[in-house]
Amino acid sequence: MRVLFLSPFLAQEPLGIMYLSGALKSAGHETRMIFMPDPDFESKFKDFDPEIICYSFTTGMHTGILGLNKMVKELKPEVISIAGGAHVTVVPEFIYEDGIDAICRGDGEYALVNFVNCVAKGEDTTKLSSFWVKDADGEVHKNEPGALEQDLEAFGFCDRAIVYDAADFYKLSERKVIKTDRGCPMNCSFCFHHAWKKKVYKVTNNEYVRRRSVDHVIEEAKRMKADYPLSFVHFLDDIFNINNKWLEEFAERWPKEVGLPFDAILMANMVTEKHIRLLKQAGCIYARIAFEAADDHMRNAVMKKNTTRAQLVRAATFIRQYGIRLGSLNMLGGPGSTIEDDIETIELNIECKVDHPLASLLQPYPMTDINDMTQEMGLATDTWEEFPSLFNRTTSIALPQRHYFENLHKWFPVVVRFPWTLPIAKRAIKSKLMSKPYLIMYMLWSEWLVTEQNMLFNKAQGRKGIKTVSVVDFTSRVFTKGFIRLFTTIFGKKNVKIGLKMKLNDERVMNHMDE
Repeated sequence: MRVLFLSPFLAQEPLGIMYLSGALKSAGHETRMIFMPDPDFESKFKDFDPEIICYSFTTGMHTGILGLNKMVKELKPEVISIAGGAHVTVVPEFIYEDGIDAICRGDGEYALVNFVNCVAKGEDTTKLSSFWVKDADGEVHKNEPGALEQDLEAFGFCDRAIVYDAADFYKLSERKVIKTDRGCPMNCSFCFHHAWKKKVYKVTNNEYVRRRSVDHVIEEAKRMKADYPLSFVHFLDDIFNINNKWLEEFAERWPKEVGLPFDAILMANMVTEKHIRLLKQAGCIYARIAFEAADDHMRNAVMKKNTTRAQLVRAATFIRQYGIRLGSLNMLGGPGSTIEDDIETIELNIECKVDHPLASLLQPYPMTDINDMTQEMGLATDTWEEFPSLFNRTTSIALPQRHYFENLHKWFPVVVRFPWTLPIAKRAIKSKLMSKPYLIMYMLWSEWLVTEQNMLFNKAQGRKGIKTVSVVDFTSRVFTKGFIRLFTTIFGKKNVKIGLKMKLNDERVMNHMDE
């Protein structure tokens, strides 16, 4: 069967869709991808003539998907629309939306293949595990999620061609993503993992946390290196240093067999000096740790990070000691937090001399403990339709003087690198009128931080030339974004029309260009 995946541009190539496509192709089906908005959407759609349409998305993107699906149904009413991903896994009631024929909850490789196989054979799909299916009479049939596949290598390698053939932006980028695991042992209250683990699959860490072998990961990297531009790797693992034995083997083999620099996320309460030494040996040049919040109550009682301030400082010290670029992940505007609490988080970043501070505004995603907390406190958003599409623009939590937190978020990375601006920022965040200029400042400074990161990758690869000069790289990034924005909003009238029909704003279209 012909299966078409549709998606707006994202910050990085969508691995989930790649894995789903790989599974479908292995089962003998044909797949294709279109990123939206696309001025040639209708012609591409009619040329492929899909029998099934698939979407994968998070909360905040769901209203745009409904607009897109309405367009699809107008072009071909009989096409089967399947929704999957983070949002529908925890809000399966999405099935009741007009035009949605089925939703897939949780891991979808085997589930989607079973569904497509049944459609191809004309068999009943209403009893398939992991699916909620709407029949011809509009009745919804609900099935429990299937068992989690324990051997991730059984899925094979993801089908990168489906994405790279659809968008040169991803194919030509020399920074590509790999994920070596699935699941996370932590129970952070704001993360989907504890919701999936405890409320959707109802399993223990032993079943939920799985990892591929070093052999399999290295083979994937070799294939990527042979087929596409690749000079550095971004590992998407939630915790890269989760297994000592795995890390030791990786550090021994990766530099010899792959030899590419990479970055990774580490869990501070698991970090040892040996971990950082192994990462340095392997070629890690950028490591991020999750600070989230400096306030102990916010970090541990509210966010449930189970991490002490001393562990954060120690992990940061080891990373800098071994000459690895230090990145931090921070969460502002938590329920019950004050602006003084978030300023303290800035001060912790300054104390640890963070090179690349990243901050987001806490969002109470559905089915998470933090959402329950905000509801009990009367701070939650009323409907998911009001949920922001971008976690680093606005907050959905009804905080007093909300714009203070949103403005501080835009100042955050600047102040961490230039502590002398903190007194200025404390006064500046009170202005609502300056929100847009602060956003521009934030985006430009974020681009410079990415440029700094690129300089490290170029140095590690021994690359030289005009494009590796920091000012040239930065200017190129900014002008590329500016040109795309100008093209899509002024010259690309058809793109704008599609974007409006999808109810997607320009910032979401441009999100794929942000760090």
